[in-house]
Amino acid sequence: MNPQFAHNTWPQIKAALDSGKPVVAILPCGATEAHGKHLPLNTDNIISEGMASYALPALEERGVTALILPTLAYAPAEYAGGFAGTISISEAAAKAVLIDIGRSLHSQGFACLAIANSHFDPANVKMLREAADELRALGLKVAYADFTRRKLAQTLTDEFKSGACHAGQFETSLVMASRPELVDEAERTLSADNPASLTEAFAAGAKTFEEAGGPQAYFGYPRQATPDEGVDTYEKLAAALVQAIAETLS
Repeated sequence: MNPQFAHNTWPQIKAALDSGKPVVAILPCGATEAHGKHLPLNTDNIISEGMASYALPALEERGVTALILPTLAYAPAEYAGGFAGTISISEAAAKAVLIDIGRSLHSQGFACLAIANSHFDPANVKMLREAADELRALGLKVAYADFTRRKLAQTLTDEFKSGACHAGQFETSLVMASRPELVDEAERTLSADNPASLTEAFAAGAKTFEEAGGPQAYFGYPRQATPDEGVDTYEKLAAALVQAIAETLS
């Protein structure tokens, strides 16, 4: 069976559901928004897809059949709304789609919906938490490794913990590790350090990247990014996702 959900035929999906093994659908959740001048608009999608892919071997070892759903590439992204290419949708629209996806999976007999998210816009995180709770109330098990929670955030890099991590060292390393051809190296090396913390700016009331101190839609230290850091971070992201799935299924 292909781990990419949509690359299978319907009889293959049915056979997996009839196998007696728990079948988990992993939904990569991202966005289409500006990530500096050096990273593509689909950066969050790339990272969420990588997180899901890195989780597959450990899930297989646990006897779990995991399939990666097509990525949810649109989300609330108003903070980046001032930059060309950003496509933001409402919380209500995003939540409605996510809940309908969950309802469909639940009706077919999937054991769990796992959310692999790397788009940390406050409105998106709020939407995901609410959608997960509503789906659980409908009877579907939902695993969500929420990296905005302190316990999981502490497992990631210093830049991530500082909050200065949009298209900085953290995200740039991840894209370099999985899709290096999409990184504009010339622009990356020209991107000066920007230590402004998004989390602090959000708490202070900033509503846009510009207000938060990111006039070029990036925060952090993109010039310090490395593919090796990206691989290490993918492994940590995946481990948290696997743990969330294991706890949800137990």
